[in-house]
Amino acid sequence: MPELPEVETMRRDLDKEVVGRRVKSVEATGLRTIRRHKTKKNFTSKLEGRKITGVERKGKYLLLKLDDGNLLVVHLGMSGQLLRAKSAKEPTLKHTHVVLNFTQGGQLRYVDPRTFGELFVTQPDELAHEVPELAHLGFDPLEDVMSWTKFGDMLHEKKTKLKPLLMDQRFLAGIGNIYADEILFAAGLRYDRDSNSLTAQEIRRLYRAMVETLQDAIKHRGSSLADEQYRDIFGEVGDFQSQHKVYDREGEPCRRCRSPIARVKTGGRSSFLCEQCQV
Repeated sequence: MPELPEVETMRRDLDKEVVGRRVKSVEATGLRTIRRHKTKKNFTSKLEGRKITGVERKGKYLLLKLDDGNLLVVHLGMSGQLLRAKSAKEPTLKHTHVVLNFTQGGQLRYVDPRTFGELFVTQPDELAHEVPELAHLGFDPLEDVMSWTKFGDMLHEKKTKLKPLLMDQRFLAGIGNIYADEILFAAGLRYDRDSNSLTAQEIRRLYRAMVETLQDAIKHRGSSLADEQYRDIFGEVGDFQSQHKVYDREGEPCRRCRSPIARVKTGGRSSFLCEQCQV
């Protein structure tokens, strides 16, 4: 599933590529992707003729603002892609479920092989009702600047294991399995450390590692794993996977101490770490 760096990369590209464009027509192949709308017409009629005036990110959700005040909400699920096509003549990929045609030419296409993602149109004041988790999102590590002492207070209050806490969207918005492992390695901390056991120095390291890892991932335009299901809006894969220090590197030498990277199963997920560098 795309995490904060991938969704933020898309947001920045969409801001340049589609903001200011007016939707001429909308095509939807079925109701699975637009399942909150009872009919195709109910979905397409809310978009046709509307201009996209802005784009925001809330956690792992994209919110495209429309000129009538409504929002086009996009959740990519496990395998969703938003692809910018300069012309309708460009080949359409299999599993393309929604196409927005712009009056100025070109398209925005939503592709999703596994169909866990979705698109829907709603009013801003209905968003929390439609997606309750957005009403309870934790702080955004890119948007919400806080002191490391405040961050430390939040960690100590939770009294739980570090990795599940970093992935808890009610505590911290946008982090998933990949970046939790990378952040913890950068901070030199184990996945199973108790959040209330960190020293002041470790809290500072963790906060810095979180911000710097995410910023670096965005600079490299996100992580595309072996299946290459994450692609940016131009259809290009990210490059941050080449910078991964631990994630999906089981048995490979640690880039810091040369010890083999370990893989452990916790809570049904794999965690990758260096047993020597992380304490």
